[in-house]
Amino acid sequence: MQIAIIGAGISGLACAQQLRALGHQVTLFEKDGEAGGRVHTWQTEIGGFDLGAQFFTAISDNFKKAVSSWRKDGLVMPWHGRLVRLQDGIVIPARPSSQRFVAAPGMGELARHLAQELDIRTGQTVVRIEAAQVPGNWRLALKAGGMETLTEPFDAVVVATPGDRAAALLAPVPALAGKAELTGHVSCWALMLGFGQPLKLEFDGAWVKHHRLAWLARDDSKPERRNGERWIALARVEWSAENLKNGPARARDMLLKAFQEATGTSVQPVYSVARLWNYAQSTRPLAKSCLWDEKLRIGACGDWFTAGLEGGGQIEHAYLSGLTLAARIDEVAKPILVKPVRAAAIRVAASTVNSADGVPAVMPAVGRRRAASAGGR
Repeated sequence: MQIAIIGAGISGLACAQQLRALGHQVTLFEKDGEAGGRVHTWQTEIGGFDLGAQFFTAISDNFKKAVSSWRKDGLVMPWHGRLVRLQDGIVIPARPSSQRFVAAPGMGELARHLAQELDIRTGQTVVRIEAAQVPGNWRLALKAGGMETLTEPFDAVVVATPGDRAAALLAPVPALAGKAELTGHVSCWALMLGFGQPLKLEFDGAWVKHHRLAWLARDDSKPERRNGERWIALARVEWSAENLKNGPARARDMLLKAFQEATGTSVQPVYSVARLWNYAQSTRPLAKSCLWDEKLRIGACGDWFTAGLEGGGQIEHAYLSGLTLAARIDEVAKPILVKPVRAAAIRVAASTVNSADGVPAVMPAVGRRRAASAGGR
């Protein structure tokens, strides 16, 4: 089948790789200049910052298989950072938990790996999905420079965007749009700091109890990173919501003060930039693995599904959701009868949502093996 995927984050990439492995032709449309979504490495003159997901764990068998493959490729490595809880200047060792992993030499490398050999059209904003005439079911309306264009018809469409954007795009299928509207995302201010000298703090990462801050991490403590004292501070989502209208300069000054209060350091940074991380955290995740209308061949995946695990908003949720939807699409793959699709009928269709509550045992979408390990980069 000819399949369009809107969004080239982890979920969209995993879905695309799996569909490609199953013999389908896939085209991804990404509004940003590169793929990645929540895995992004911000490059600067002093080194990279993981501006987004800081690390990930592996709980499910499917994801453990993928992580094992990535580790063999030198793409993913354990992060043995000293993690603590920080409260009123008191350092409390964090409780033992699942092994934490990071991509090397930056979290953005995971997206670049999964994007290999895929047809990804970046800088393409999809404003709506329309029912198409023969020979396909759906066409995408793209907007650029104030002009709209329609794509060629596709046999199936996957919406791999945050829930609120997915709800708008799924408007032609109210049953799916209504499900997507039940979830949500919140934004987060992130502060990147570079120092000309080591701070010599007692930790490499910290969950912070502070009215502005939630997390601190020393990026250069992660494997295969460039040397140099670089820290990232993520603000609390509640504080971020109250300060969304603040410009980056104001947010930077307020978060730098909070960083100094939390760590007790007075050393001034040589580099300081604040960025707003949109869709940083999933709220009210759906207790499903994906949405899929078998009859209309349209669905959604993302980190806003629990995907058989607890909670949502993590890399593993996104990855498993994408795999599950790929399996659902492949189940109905068959010669497509060429017949007109009436747009009015699509809009009023009472769709049945075939959503998996568990993740099927499908081959992990791990992308093409890298030519050299990270150690050789």
